[in-house]
Amino acid sequence: MQILRGLEQESSSPVGFGLHVLLVAAQSADHTIAHRLAGLGGIIERQDELYSALDAIIESPRDYGLVVIDCDSFGGLERGQRAVGLLGEAVGKVPVILVSRECAHQQFPQDRAMATVLRAPLSAVAMRVGFEHALRDRMALREYEPQRQV
Repeated sequence: MQILRGLEQESSSPVGFGLHVLLVAAQSADHTIAHRLAGLGGIIERQDELYSALDAIIESPRDYGLVVIDCDSFGGLERGQRAVGLLGEAVGKVPVILVSRECAHQQFPQDRAMATVLRAPLSAVAMRVGFEHALRDRMALREYEPQRQV
């Protein structure tokens, strides 16, 4: 397990506001996804074994605010989609983003039980849009929270 925090984060509250993100990617995978997530304010826990990560999510879905799977690390987009299917009820409790070079068209489903699918290599803009889409319920609640006086 590896915890990453973005160095480029501004003092203002970034969009990820300390969200606990489980990044599922092989050790040999490109670190771009981790850096993009950290830049959005996510606190990244990296898991390099797909089935161990799925087990952790199923056991404690509330421990994670978002799961991002680098599908290319584990055999492609179809395998990533199968992994989402294995999550069962947990997928409705924790949003999932799949990232793959096989993605011809990025997908932003309205059904919260379906994963957001982004094309690799991942740009900063695509990551932000996918991040905000996957977390749209949480973002909407945050807009209505009263602002604290400092």
